[in-house]
Amino acid sequence: MTPPLMPYVRLSATEQTTLLDGIVARARAVREKGGSPVVVFDLDGTLMDNRPRTIRILHELAHTWSEKYPEASASLREAHPDRTVYALSETLDRVGVRGAELIELAETFWKERFFFDEHLVHDTALAGSVSFAKDCHEAGARLAYVTGRDLPNMSLGTWKSLRDLGFPIGVVGTELILKSDAAIPDEEFKRLLAPKLSALGEIIASFDNEPGNCNIFLKFFPQAKSVLVDTQHHPAAPKPDAGVDVIGDFSRSSTTKA
Repeated sequence: MTPPLMPYVRLSATEQTTLLDGIVARARAVREKGGSPVVVFDLDGTLMDNRPRTIRILHELAHTWSEKYPEASASLREAHPDRTVYALSETLDRVGVRGAELIELAETFWKERFFFDEHLVHDTALAGSVSFAKDCHEAGARLAYVTGRDLPNMSLGTWKSLRDLGFPIGVVGTELILKSDAAIPDEEFKRLLAPKLSALGEIIASFDNEPGNCNIFLKFFPQAKSVLVDTQHHPAAPKPDAGVDVIGDFSRSSTTKA
């Protein structure tokens, strides 16, 4: 599991297994009664680790800077996912790239690549996430991938990434929902979208790496499990409300199969 970023109380390994297996079991029970269970997943920092995407971009920048900024280039080559945090400026500081000019150049280079299809191929699946998503789908749950990625620039790469990592996608019982415009704040997008998700069926669980989004889903769907995946999130994020469960990934010490 990833180390906790905040002093949140994560479920123990046994509790995490019970929670995740319980969601699969509930999906199966709702389906057997003729209902339409829905599990909502965020992507970045939830099902997927996007830190390797940032590292790939920083390594490309290192190559670009090799002659003009050799010291900064050498520092960038040492960048590693374990030293990557939410704010790029802090990540740069951790690897030794400092100074307003270099940070501005690096942030521009990063933004021109991070939010576009081509580099999504470098994302990896969070531990246990593919298996859990498959189990939910096989139990009869509709999977709603609700992401702050935008439709114009990231839809094709997102679909391909989900497919290549092994998540159910492009089959009956899966939905990929993206923002229509990258300028829409992620939390606003999910606050407006959340009540509309009831049209898909009965929301039984939602997973997100942003505490604010977890609070939104808990408010709209109090009978569902709202789960914070404690990887990385906005530094100014609110605390998760009481009732939000906290996990580090989707690892399970055992699984319950039909």
